[in-house]
Amino acid sequence: MEAFSADIERKIKALVKVGIYSSEMDVIKDAIKNLFREKSDLNVSAAIELYREGQISLNKAAEMAGMSAIGFKELLINRGLTWEIEARPCDEMDKKLKKYM
Repeated sequence: MEAFSADIERKIKALVKVGIYSSEMDVIKDAIKNLFREKSDLNVSAAIELYREGQISLNKAAEMAGMSAIGFKELLINRGLTWEIEARPCDEMDKKLKKYM
């Protein structure tokens, strides 16, 4: 990643110096949190990518995107993406059925 411009670095240091933030990292964390709050489409893009990579479940991706699971599935369809249905192997399900019969 590229470093901040000198102007941005000075502003960050000034915010810490006057006590608004306790550290430069706190300034950056707050800025990123506000970025995702103001640009909700970024949440959707991140959720789609993390889901596509298999890093999060469909439900978690929907939550991250601020949508219902059904709405997120529709979004995936509209973007030409698919989702996988998670299921247990048949033999595992058969064993459970026999247990209750």
